[in-house]
Amino acid sequence: MGEPRQVRISGFGGQGVVLAGTILGYAATKDGKWVAGASSYGAQARGGSARSDVVISDGPIVFPHVIEADVLVTMAQTAYNQYTEELAEGAVIIYDDEMVAPRTLEKVMQIGIPATSQVIKELDQKQSANIVILGAFAAITGMVTKEALIAAITENVSARFRDLNIKALELGYRLGKESKQQAEGSKQRAMPNAKVQMSNQIQRSKMEL
Repeated sequence: MGEPRQVRISGFGGQGVVLAGTILGYAATKDGKWVAGASSYGAQARGGSARSDVVISDGPIVFPHVIEADVLVTMAQTAYNQYTEELAEGAVIIYDDEMVAPRTLEKVMQIGIPATSQVIKELDQKQSANIVILGAFAAITGMVTKEALIAAITENVSARFRDLNIKALELGYRLGKESKQQAEGSKQRAMPNAKVQMSNQIQRSKMEL
């Protein structure tokens, strides 16, 4: 992994943002990483803003807070609007496409995940959308393994919700793999066009000379 990676999971109270951050942190330790983190709520625990910051590293972490997120996971429009102002160059944004309408941003990759819509469709509930998008995060970034996330869920989720959340994780991991492949395919298709444009510019320059 090299340098510490700063991850911010954001949304509003009641979406399980803090639980997602806790599970991510535990999973990273299962994978042998160093982890630091912090959580924050708005004035209202439910309905107010919420975020969970997690720093993951291969070695000791000198500064344990997120300053500019390398990865922003967001499940609410207000959180998206606020935290896209605090991104590292080349950051990845993973957003719930039912809850967020993204805007054009330079020097970042944005990947929409149908977390809420698919968890309702496939699991007949929406409370586990946070685990779906966490599974997608793992598939897209590779920062933690799916096996470590399953172990973290087992240790941090009550027994009666455990199987449901593991199913949500599997769903999210599949959606993340599909979305990553689509994003990479779009990027590859765009590259030949860029080469053609550059070639045309060179030809025009030669003609002018």
